[in-house]
Amino acid sequence: MVRLLLIAVRNLRRNKMRTFLTVLGAAVAVLAFVLLRTVLSAWQVAAEFAAKDRIASRHKISFVMALPKRYVEDIRAVPGVKQATYMNWFGARHPTRPDEFFPTIAVDPESFLQVMDEVVAPPEDRQRWLEDKKGALVGDVLARKLGLKVGDRLTLTGTIYPGDWEFNISGIYTATRKSIDRSTLWFHWDYMNDSLPESRRDQVGWITSRIDDPGRGPDISAAIDRMFDERDTQTATMSERAMNLSFLGMFSAVLSALNIISFIILFIMMMIVGNTIAMGVRERTREYGVLRALGFEPAHIRLFVVGEALGLGLCAAVLGLLISHPIVDLGMGRFIEENLGSWFPYFRVEPVTYALATVMAVGLALLASAIPAFRAGRLVVTDALRRVA
Repeated sequence: MVRLLLIAVRNLRRNKMRTFLTVLGAAVAVLAFVLLRTVLSAWQVAAEFAAKDRIASRHKISFVMALPKRYVEDIRAVPGVKQATYMNWFGARHPTRPDEFFPTIAVDPESFLQVMDEVVAPPEDRQRWLEDKKGALVGDVLARKLGLKVGDRLTLTGTIYPGDWEFNISGIYTATRKSIDRSTLWFHWDYMNDSLPESRRDQVGWITSRIDDPGRGPDISAAIDRMFDERDTQTATMSERAMNLSFLGMFSAVLSALNIISFIILFIMMMIVGNTIAMGVRERTREYGVLRALGFEPAHIRLFVVGEALGLGLCAAVLGLLISHPIVDLGMGRFIEENLGSWFPYFRVEPVTYALATVMAVGLALLASAIPAFRAGRLVVTDALRRVA
C-alpha cells in the first residue's frame, strides 16, 4: 500500500505546471485561513488571559460615562478588596503623526502598579515615574515605533481634553501577560485633573480592583454595586474577563462572519484540489484500464487517486504554513501590535491554528478526492481502454 501511495504522489509531477498552480492556490487559501483564525484568537486574548483576581467597576449605564473619584475609597473598604485603582481614557494624538493611534490613559501610578503588577518596568523607571507629575510610562512597542527613550520629552494634542499636553518619558515597560497592550502611554491622573475646569474635575472612567479570593469575585462585585444603589451614580461591577467579553460583544456579528468566512475559504481550496484530481483521473482513464486488465483491484485504483489528493493536500498545507509565519507573525503581527495594540495586544499564530489548518487542508483534499476515486474504482476495463481523455 505504501508503495502504491508513493507511485500516486509521483503522478503529480506529470503535469508540473498544473500541480504547481493548484498547490499555490490551495496554499494561499491556507494562508487566508490562518490569518482569519489568528484575527479571531488575537481579538479574544484580552479575555482569555484576563487576571482572575481582578474586577472592574464602571458606570451602570455606559462605559463612556464617568464615576466620581470618591468611589475609589468606598471600594477599597469593601471586604475582600486588597487594592483598587482608577483610570481615565485620555485620547491624545501625536501632533506630527495624527493617524497613528495609541491609547493614552490617566492613572494613579502607585495603586496602578500594585493592581496591574504584570506591567513591568525597571525599579529606577518606576520611581522616576512616581516622582514626576508630568511623567509617563510607555510600552516598549510604542517606544520603538515613536523612537522614544527614557528622558525624552513628548508633547501630545488632546482630543477629549483639548490642548497641548507635555510629558516626560519616565520609563519603558514590558508585560508578563499577553492581554496587556504594550503600545499604551500611562500618565498621572493628577496632572490631567488639575488642568481641567472645576466642572470636569474628580471624575474617573473606571475603577479596577484586586481581590483576595477569585472565587468570591461575584459576591464582592455584587457588594460593590449594592453599596452604590442609592447613590446618584450606580455602578456595574464584573470580572476583568467579563468586562473584556462585554466589549467584544459589540463585535460579535463581525467575529461570527470571520469565523464562517475562514471555513468557506478552505471549502474553496477543496474545490480547487477536487478539480485537479478529477482532471487527472480523466487523463489517466486508459492507464487505469490497463492496470485493471493486469490484475489491479478497484481498491488499488482508488488508492492511486486518494494518494494524489493526499500529496496535494500535504504540499498545500506545508507551503501555506511556511508562508504564514513570515507574513502573519513577522510582518502583519508586528505591524498590528504597534499600530492596533489596544485591539490586538498579542497578534501571533497559535500552535492550535497551525494544527487545525494542516488537518483541515489534508482532510478536505481527501474529501475532494472521494467522488473521483469512487468513479475510478467503478471503471469497466473495456470502456476505460476505449476512452480518450
